[in-house]
Amino acid sequence: MSKYVNCFREFLRACLVEELEHRANFAANLMSTVFWLAMAVFTVQLYFFRTPSVGGWSYYEVLALLGVFTAIHGFIEFFLQPNMSRLVTHIRQGTLDYVLTKPIDSQFYVSFRHLVFWRLADVALGLGMIAFALMELGITPNTKSMVLFVLIFASALAVVYSLWMGMMTVSFWAVKVDNLSFLFTSFFETARFPVSVYKGALRFALTYVFPVAFITTYPAAAIVGRLGWTEGAGSLAVAALCLWISRQFWKFALAHYTSASS
Repeated sequence: MSKYVNCFREFLRACLVEELEHRANFAANLMSTVFWLAMAVFTVQLYFFRTPSVGGWSYYEVLALLGVFTAIHGFIEFFLQPNMSRLVTHIRQGTLDYVLTKPIDSQFYVSFRHLVFWRLADVALGLGMIAFALMELGITPNTKSMVLFVLIFASALAVVYSLWMGMMTVSFWAVKVDNLSFLFTSFFETARFPVSVYKGALRFALTYVFPVAFITTYPAAAIVGRLGWTEGAGSLAVAALCLWISRQFWKFALAHYTSASS
């Protein structure tokens, strides 16, 4: 375990040094993030001009959910997006061979080698929006609700990672998986609003097929007091299942990888 902790620390150090070489980019990207978040809040306000609730959620409850969405999106751009795109390149160009020869788990390496630090601003802004929404709702989270939120939020990250990792692993057989990335992004955009907004088969699909509900609705519902430990345990179980499936799929793909020299 210490080996992986040390490796992750070195990944952090190397990527941070790289980021600090272009400090002006950090400020520009931060301004872009603030602008994007302001537009997202404005979009939410448009819905509430005509109705006092959306899917049974009040304005500030939806803001809390938008904060969760923003934080999750920040984590995706922090480590998922830069690494998953490189995984496809590794497979396509044959450089995955060099990854497999390293004395470290290959999935760990391709998942965390490249980190984009300025994207943590999304995480901070998202958490700040959650805090603002709770203040406006008059909710002061206690230790129990905070633990539940952290548990479900971590489960949401695990689900997102598993889904994206599984889709990118398809590149072992398919040369071009850009359409899968676009499909993931399109489905993820539906997580801006509570899953109760959607009806019928779409709601079922967004809960049990592509688990959008577990990504943003459940964490937001936990922090505003809509969920209990039963749902928390369910989220943890879904996350564990998704991680296990993605891991087994990765092992299966490696077993059928013929390398660049074949």
